[in-house]
Amino acid sequence: MTATPTTAAPPAGAAVAGHQARPTLWHLIRSEWTKIWSVRSTLWTLGVLILVTVGLSTLFNWGESSNLSQLSPKQRLQLDVTYTAMGGLILGQLAIAVLGSMVVTSEYGTGGIRSTFTAAPRRMRVMLSKAIVFGIVAFITGLIVAFGSYFLAMIFWSQHGLATNLGQPHVLRAVFGGALYVLASGMLGFAFGTLLRHTGAAIATTIGLLFVAPFLTQLLPGTWGDKINTYFIGNAGQHIMQVLHLPGEISPWIGYLTMTIWWLVPLAFGAFLVQKRDA
Repeated sequence: MTATPTTAAPPAGAAVAGHQARPTLWHLIRSEWTKIWSVRSTLWTLGVLILVTVGLSTLFNWGESSNLSQLSPKQRLQLDVTYTAMGGLILGQLAIAVLGSMVVTSEYGTGGIRSTFTAAPRRMRVMLSKAIVFGIVAFITGLIVAFGSYFLAMIFWSQHGLATNLGQPHVLRAVFGGALYVLASGMLGFAFGTLLRHTGAAIATTIGLLFVAPFLTQLLPGTWGDKINTYFIGNAGQHIMQVLHLPGEISPWIGYLTMTIWWLVPLAFGAFLVQKRDA
């Protein structure tokens, strides 16, 4: 008797008819989530961001509240203790901007991006998953920093009867705005990481735009310098953390929209180049 040859069934999950299974956006998000937490620099950077920002905000508000008697009546009326409570964010944004750049550039530096694009040929989907994961991490970190700084600062301001609470008009928006400001700062670094693909260049460009360029705009003649400075990245974005709106200032949401455009434009250009350039 001759045995009838049989064909073994393909293993579960194997590609059928020669078609390779493509990873979905959810699969890529899970992969990027694993990547971002598998690198020690992520924990170190976020730890520095939280400690430095909350620590500086606490020291700053301690000093400001102690020198309250030196302010004129007009200055006291213009004192925004909610905005002052998150003063450390102006420097703490540096850490999240650096991390945003490294989320993209570290894979280019090691050459691992080639393996990523080979496994997931849809490059725009890969970059979207990176942006989603980093955006979630940045925003949650921003919430911790903003609310932590706020509650600690109110301990000092309550001794002078000036403490605010989250139930007052615009206060909750302003504190959430601190988290949004951290997110936007991080996405600025992410955008230039995507555009430049080099860690040093991306970080230098981001820091230059956040800290150096605003001072240079003040050197422009006439009113040009003041107008450009008002709408320049961090200066515009900081309005989202303000409760008091002084005459002549842009509104909180217009300011934050302006900061968002500042990082969306280079990110869109960088995403376009991802499709055109070799990995």
